[in-house]
Amino acid sequence: MIRSLLIANRGEIACRVIRTARRLGIRTIAVYSDADAGALHVRSADVAVRIGPPPARDSYLDGAALLAAAIETGAEAIHPGYGFLSENAGFAEAVRAAGLVWVGPPPAAIQAMGLKHEAKARMQAAGVPTTPGYLGEDQSEARLAAETAAIGFPVLIKAVAGGGGKGMRRVDAAAGFAEALAACRREAAAAFGDDRVLLEKYVSSPRHIEVQVFGDSHGGVVHLFERDCSLQRRHQKVIEEAPAPGMDAATRAALCDAAVRAARAVGYVGAGTVEFIADASEGLRADRIWFMEMNTRLQVEHPVTEAITGVDLVEWQLRIASGEALPCRQEDLAITGWALEARLYAEDPARDFLPSTGPLTHLRLGDPGRIDTGVAEGDSVSPYYDPMIAKLVAHGPDRETARLKLARALAESAVWPVRTNAGFLVAALNHPDFAAARLDTGLIAGLGAALLPPARPSEAALAAAARRLAAAPEPLGFRLNAPPVRDGWFRLDGAPLCLPVAAGGAGGTRALIAEHGQVWALEPWRVDGAGGGGAGDGAILAPMPGRIIAVAVRQGESVAKGQLLVTLEAMKMEHGLTAPFDGVVVELAATSGAQTREGQMLARIAAEPTP
Repeated sequence: MIRSLLIANRGEIACRVIRTARRLGIRTIAVYSDADAGALHVRSADVAVRIGPPPARDSYLDGAALLAAAIETGAEAIHPGYGFLSENAGFAEAVRAAGLVWVGPPPAAIQAMGLKHEAKARMQAAGVPTTPGYLGEDQSEARLAAETAAIGFPVLIKAVAGGGGKGMRRVDAAAGFAEALAACRREAAAAFGDDRVLLEKYVSSPRHIEVQVFGDSHGGVVHLFERDCSLQRRHQKVIEEAPAPGMDAATRAALCDAAVRAARAVGYVGAGTVEFIADASEGLRADRIWFMEMNTRLQVEHPVTEAITGVDLVEWQLRIASGEALPCRQEDLAITGWALEARLYAEDPARDFLPSTGPLTHLRLGDPGRIDTGVAEGDSVSPYYDPMIAKLVAHGPDRETARLKLARALAESAVWPVRTNAGFLVAALNHPDFAAARLDTGLIAGLGAALLPPARPSEAALAAAARRLAAAPEPLGFRLNAPPVRDGWFRLDGAPLCLPVAAGGAGGTRALIAEHGQVWALEPWRVDGAGGGGAGDGAILAPMPGRIIAVAVRQGESVAKGQLLVTLEAMKMEHGLTAPFDGVVVELAATSGAQTREGQMLARIAAEPTP
C-alpha cells in the first residue's frame, strides 16, 4: 500500500481524499495557493506545501510546482482529485516519469477519452451506441454549418476537450449558429486551451445517466451501477441520485454492459465514469440511450454510488494504484436503498446565480447523513475557485425517504453573509415534478422563477426578529402608536423596512433570519435622510471579480434594452452584461483583457431624449 500521498487539489475533494488516506494509515500532503493558506484541507493534512499565487494556472495547474512539492516532501504518490489536472495525460506521464505513483488511469486511457470526437469513434468500434453527430477534422465555420444543417436543428455544439458544461451551446436555428460557435470556441480555448468543437443531435426529453466503472491492472473491470444527473442548470449538475428512477433490470444490464465495454476498449485502470444521454420521451429504453463521453477520474457525485454500494471509491483508487486487484467481483456488488446529493454553492439565485464570495461568518448545515466540505465557519469563499461550500448526501431505503431527508437538511442550513443556493435546492427537491421523478435536463430551465426562493422572510419571522432588536442600544426611528406597539425602522439586507415592534425586546445589533435554507440580516436603522443611488441609473457594474473578454459596443453607440454590452469571464464561466434600457453608451470604461473588481463601473447607459 502507498505510504505517503500528495493531493494535487483543494477544497472538499482534497478533504475527502485525506479522510480515507488517514483511515488507511497513509501520510497526507496538501498543497495550497496564497489564497488557501489557512484552508481546511491545509489544516487537515499531515504536511502542507505552498505552490504559488492565487490564480489556478500559477498554482494548482502548475505541474512542475506540484512535482517539486511531491519530491520535497517524500511523497510516493499523487492523487489529482477531480478537475484541475485529473484528466491531463501529460501530467500523469510526468508523475510516472518522476518515479511516483499516479492515482488514476494510464495516460493512454486519459488520452483516448480526452478528445470527445476520438472517444466516440473508439466507442463505435467497440459496439457502444453513440449519439448522431459530426466528429470531423474540418473545423471551418462553413463545414460546421453545413453539418449542422444535415443533422437537423436543434443541435449541440460541444468543445472537443470540454467538460462540466463549458464550451457547450444549444442552437435552435441557423440564424444563431455563428454566434454560438464563436462563444463555444472562446470558452473552450480559455478553459481547455483547445477551441475545436464537435456537433451532436440535441435529444428531446434528455436524461443524463452515467455509470461508475472501475478497472485494475490485472485486467479486471466492474461497474458500480448508474447515477442519474439529469437535474441541471446551464449544463451544470445540481442534484444527483443513484440508482436512476425508472430504470428496469434489463435496461440497467444493457447500459452497464456498454459502460464496461467502453472501459475495456481503452484498457482502463482506476475509477472512471461513462456518461450517456437518454431520450426519455417514452421512458428509459436500451435502444434510446447513447454514449456521450467518459470522465477519466472520480466524479463530484461519487458519494451517491458509495452510499448505495457500501464501497469507499477512494480506498479502491488507492489500492488499485498500489497494484492490488479489484476488491470484489461484479456478482458481489448490489444496490441497497437510494441516495441523493445536492451541491450547495456560494451563489445568489436572486442575481442570476452569480457567485457570492467573502467570509463564512455563520455556517450551519443541516444533517442529511453525510456532508463533504472543504470549509468551516470562519473560512472564506475565494473568487479564484469553484464556489462550492459542501455536498449534502442523504441515503434511505427508498427515493422518497432520501428526498425528504435531503430537503429537510437543506432547509435547516443557514449561511451568512455569503449567499447560497440552499433555498433553490429545497424548492427543486420539493417540486411535484422532481418528487414524481418526471426528470429531464431541461426541468429547471422550464420551471424558471418557480424555483427561486422568496425575496424576504415570512411576516412571522420578520416580526420575531424585530422583537429581538426592539431594545437595541442604537435608537430606532419610530413614530408613537397606541402602546405598547411602535413602528421601527430596520435594514433587511441593507434595504430600509418599517415594522411594528412591541416594547420590551431583548435588544441587539443584528438578527439573522433563517427560513427554508435562506438567511437574511435584520439590523436597526435610524432614518437620518441619507440616501443612495437610485436603481436604473444606467451604470453597468462588474458583479464579481473577473476578466473582460469582449466589449461589444463603442462609446456613443445607441443600444436596445437587453443588448449585450460586455462579456466577463469569472469562476470559469462567461457572464454577459446587457443594457438595462434603450439608450446611448455615454461612458465606456471596459477594455478587453482587463481585470475587474466587484462593483467596478464598466459602462454607463443614458436614456435617449424623447424627440
